[in-house]
Amino acid sequence: MSRTGRLRNEVEVYLQENQTANTVEIFDHLNSRFKWGATMNQVGNILAKDNRFEKVGHVRGQFRGSIYTVCIWSLNAQIAVV
Repeated sequence: MSRTGRLRNEVEVYLQENQTANTVEIFDHLNSRFKWGATMNQVGNILAKDNRFEKVGHVRGQFRGSIYTVCIWSLNAQIAVV
């Protein structure tokens, strides 16, 4: 299993509960859930490279005091059906 296996599984559980979430929400959830947490680069790579997750859009808003465009993620419907 990869080094990020637990993080990947937790992201899947989080998206099952919330349907969609942006990258910052997922990052905050992982860092509150695990004492070792994750870096934003790890979260971005997990979401981009795992087939269980798909990007469904972008949102531009204020996150952590600055204005950013962040991706919105959900579970991949094609993978969930199989």
